[in-house]
Amino acid sequence: MNKGIFYGISVGPGNPELMTIKAVKQLNKVKVIATPRTNNGKSMALDIASQMIDMEDKQILYLDFAMTKNRAILDESHQTQAKQIEKYLAQGMDVAMLNIGDASLYSTFSYINAIIAQDGYECVIIPGVTSFCAVAASLQQSLTTMNEPLTILPGGMGELKQGLLTKGSKVIMKPAGAIGEIKNTLRELDLVKNTKAVCDCGLSTEKVYDNIEEIPENGQYFITMLVQDCDNKKNNRMEG
Repeated sequence: MNKGIFYGISVGPGNPELMTIKAVKQLNKVKVIATPRTNNGKSMALDIASQMIDMEDKQILYLDFAMTKNRAILDESHQTQAKQIEKYLAQGMDVAMLNIGDASLYSTFSYINAIIAQDGYECVIIPGVTSFCAVAASLQQSLTTMNEPLTILPGGMGELKQGLLTKGSKVIMKPAGAIGEIKNTLRELDLVKNTKAVCDCGLSTEKVYDNIEEIPENGQYFITMLVQDCDNKKNNRMEG
C-alpha cells in the first residue's frame, strides 16, 4: 500500500481570508486534518480553516501537546502525536496538520515534521502569511527599508537585550509570560516610543497598542511587537 503524504498547512495569523489558495485547495482534498488544541479543547487553527473549508466529511485528529519547557517531556509528547498521524499515513491516507501563521516559524509542526520525515514519509509544507507581516499591515508601517536587516526575536529568549541592540527593526514574537520583563528592557534601551504591538491580529478581538505601556502583563497570548529602527522610523515619516 502506498504511504500517505504529510502536509503542513499554514492558515495565516487569524483572518481566514489570509489563507492562501494553495492551502485551501489542499485542505479540500485531504480527508484527515490534524490540529493542535488547548487544554480547554479549543483549536484556533481549526476555527480559522473552518471558515474556508467544509469540514463535514473531514476526520479531525486533535493533537494534545504537553505545555512545558521540559525538553524530555516535550520530546515524548512530539513522538506520541507524530505516531498518531503516522497511523493514517501508513494506511495510505494523506494528513494535513494546521498551523497558525506560517508552518516554518516557531511552530510545533516543525518538530512533528522532522519525526515523520525521519520515519520515511513524504512531507510537504505550504507557506502562509506570518503574524508579523499581518501586524505590520495593520499598523501601516514597513518592516524594513533598503539594505536594513530585520531581526525576529522570541519573547522568552534570555538575551533579548542583545538582540534589541542589533541594527535594523525587530519583531518580538510570543512574548506572553514575559511582557513585564520585555517592557523593562525596552525602557532601559529607550525603545518604548519605537515599539507598537497588536494582539489577536486579524481576529474580531484584534487590539492595537500604540503605547506598549498599556499592554496587560497577563492574558495576552497572541501578541506580536514591532520595534522600529530609528532610521527606519525616520524614513517612514519621509515617505509618508
